Amino acid sequence: MEAVGVPRAMRADARRNYERIICAAREAFGEQGAEAALDDVAKRAGVGAGTLYRHFPTRDALIEAVYRADIVALVDSAYRLVDELPPKEALEAWLREQVRFVVYKNGLAQTLKAAMDRGSETFAWCRTSITEAATLVVTNAQKAGVVREDLTGSALLRLGHGIGVAAVNASEGDGACMFKVVLAGLRPE
Repeated sequence: MEAVGVPRAMRADARRNYERIICAAREAFGEQGAEAALDDVAKRAGVGAGTLYRHFPTRDALIEAVYRADIVALVDSAYRLVDELPPKEALEAWLREQVRFVVYKNGLAQTLKAAMDRGSETFAWCRTSITEAATLVVTNAQKAGVVREDLTGSALLRLGHGIGVAAVNASEGDGACMFKVVLAGLRPE
């Protein structure tokens, strides 16, 4: 599945500028919210305003690109982990990455999602892609007999999100305990 709105082919310098803008925007949005000054984003990225607007003609386009890039990284990790680790370890490692993503991105993700049209192609693509990644991890673990047969990719996403949101205001020990309890509940009956 190809990401909506991602440029197909770019010169190396244009690709570097694109990626620097995404990183700078993520940082600025994390500090100042979705209303961060785009001139500040360009300055942080070390590009001119024209370069920023050439890649992202609107604030919404930049917000969607940041959100999409974060989801792509999480999705890619699911496929990598399934290839590299035994099924149980892949599921646990990916769930841990998802929880970390939720904790780390708590404010930023909420800001970006709120600023993005839930009916947008990008939002739909992100939702579909992350659900497919979670389903891959779950199905792989189910085939190996290491997780419950009634677990779905969507349920794993909700569990990870719940742990992440709860862990934001919990001690490190409480967060680790919640994670262990959920893992125990995923074991086959």
